[in-house]
Amino acid sequence: MNKTEITYIVFIGLILLALLFDLGLMSKKNKVVTLKAALIQTFFWVALAFAFCIFVYFENIHGQGKEDVIQYISAYLLEWSLSIDNIFVFIIIFSFFKVKEEHYSRVLLLGILMAIVFRILFIAIGSELVARFSWVMYVFGIFLVITGLKMFNSGDDEEFEPGKNWAYRLMRKMFRTTDEEPNGKFVIYKDGKRHYTTLFMVVVMLGLIDLVFAVDSIPAVFSIIPDPSKKMLIYSSNIFAVLGLRSLFFLLKGAASRFDYLQQGIAVVLFFIGIKMLLPLLAYAGVHNDYLHMPVWISLLVIVACIGGSILYSIYQKKEDNTEGDT
Repeated sequence: MNKTEITYIVFIGLILLALLFDLGLMSKKNKVVTLKAALIQTFFWVALAFAFCIFVYFENIHGQGKEDVIQYISAYLLEWSLSIDNIFVFIIIFSFFKVKEEHYSRVLLLGILMAIVFRILFIAIGSELVARFSWVMYVFGIFLVITGLKMFNSGDDEEFEPGKNWAYRLMRKMFRTTDEEPNGKFVIYKDGKRHYTTLFMVVVMLGLIDLVFAVDSIPAVFSIIPDPSKKMLIYSSNIFAVLGLRSLFFLLKGAASRFDYLQQGIAVVLFFIGIKMLLPLLAYAGVHNDYLHMPVWISLLVIVACIGGSILYSIYQKKEDNTEGDT
């Protein structure tokens, strides 16, 4: 058994044990998650992600332990920051369907597990495309530059509306649904016929909406880890970040509205990553390759600076607005 196989076994084993621990000891059915519990869960998932990072360093499966660690942390932080943006949409979906708070945890878990399946498929397809066609990276780069520009310039009037979303309309057409109080059930029977409840629709919408978000995040992570042979780093950093999204939701759901400039911070990150992916094209203009290589630690620095800076600036602006309002 080689080092790569051992790493995959350790990763899968950690995920399964962590889910059992999370479900068995830290999550109880139909119970409201407190801020204290959310803090513990968030610390648990972050600590687990970085524990695996330490394992990757010592296992040194690619002979580049230090570089692998920087790539892993960069990809993890990138996905984590993009996940914060997901929380805004999740809050709107829960509000639209009038989901009771005691059902949040179970619905989020199922939606996130569904999202992980999609992520695995996306990463597998993306890795295969990058390995076969080098020009795919340029397509990803152009897409991220355009996405970053659109996101930076988008205003509050473009707020997500679940009732007009394609996923909502699709479910209404495909399934026999009911708006009755679900009482924690995903399916109820009326007149001998199966009807899918709003909780079922929320789970499907969370998974499908995350699929849309993955269209941004998966190309971005290939900029951080462009080598298709390092799929293990892509899988692990992405999945650990997504698994921590549920506890992050409970931790930030009350404060999410305070981060007015987070979207702009994420937009700058996506734009930067897109430009980074397009830099090799300058070689055709005669620029030497030595000037086109950007160390991965620069990406890590940009991610931390943009996301951290946008959050701090949002908090600062809120305080300034409140001060002006009091005067």
